[in-house]
Amino acid sequence: MSPEPAPPIRLSGPWPQARVHEFLAETCIPMRLAANTDSGFPIVLSLWFLREDEEILAVVHQDARIAKRLKADARCAFEIAPDEPPYRGVRGQATAGLHPDGAAALLERLLDRYLGSTDSSLGDFLLARAEEELVVRLRPIWIASWDYSRRMEDAVDR
Repeated sequence: MSPEPAPPIRLSGPWPQARVHEFLAETCIPMRLAANTDSGFPIVLSLWFLREDEEILAVVHQDARIAKRLKADARCAFEIAPDEPPYRGVRGQATAGLHPDGAAALLERLLDRYLGSTDSSLGDFLLARAEEELVVRLRPIWIASWDYSRRMEDAVDR
């Protein structure tokens, strides 16, 4: 019996799904990921990401607090948006799965995406412990986009 297909992602905001995918592919900034904690207060951190099919992927160390939080409660939220105007981006809610398989390969892809190469002391450090890393697979259930480019057109020096 094959697994049930994921339900379609609910979209809101001005961008169609194709524009959301384009934004996620072209935007090379960390995503902010929020997870629930036992205290009832969320925790937020930044992670390198990339989009693959309908998922957003990241890598975390198996002992990281965020890994423990997502194992305890897979519900999370994310935001990917630059800090400088014109303000635009995507945010949403997702469920997270943590998987050991493929972490080294994904880590290499993330290093290439964010640093342009795996050849650095940071790359060496991260890849040396790749067997201790986990792939975070976010399966969005809702994504909202916003784009204030037109609204801010005359307020931003280009």
